[in-house]
Amino acid sequence: MAYDPNNIFAKIIRGEAPAFKVYEDAHTIAFMDIMPQAEGHTLVIPKEYAESIFDLSPEAAASLIKATQKVAAAVRTATNAPGIMLAQLNGAAAGQTVFHIHFHIIPRAGGIDLSFHARKMADMEKLKALAAKIAAAVV
Repeated sequence: MAYDPNNIFAKIIRGEAPAFKVYEDAHTIAFMDIMPQAEGHTLVIPKEYAESIFDLSPEAAASLIKATQKVAAAVRTATNAPGIMLAQLNGAAAGQTVFHIHFHIIPRAGGIDLSFHARKMADMEKLKALAAKIAAAVV
């Protein structure tokens, strides 16, 4: 499949679609998932257009994992989560629904089940407030 420059993440990179950003640098953007599996579910994407891990340059991959590590620490702090799950899916058969490579950062706690992915929209005001809390925790 050829990369679609009109996917929602490409639009967020270009500033054509809104997002509750928690972190941005020259190579990556992190923002809240609007259909979260858990409170604090955050996405990290490279600014380089790549559909999957197989299409991403080594330099962009290095920037992506560095940003993911930094944002995951902020999510853990802001949500007081005892665990953090990272997910990165490649291809529809793996469950990828937006074909721009990205990491999911999902806070986890024992006894709390995950919601289904991409099923229910979050409350936008709550998401905005949590985004500010996570952004403040990025170091």
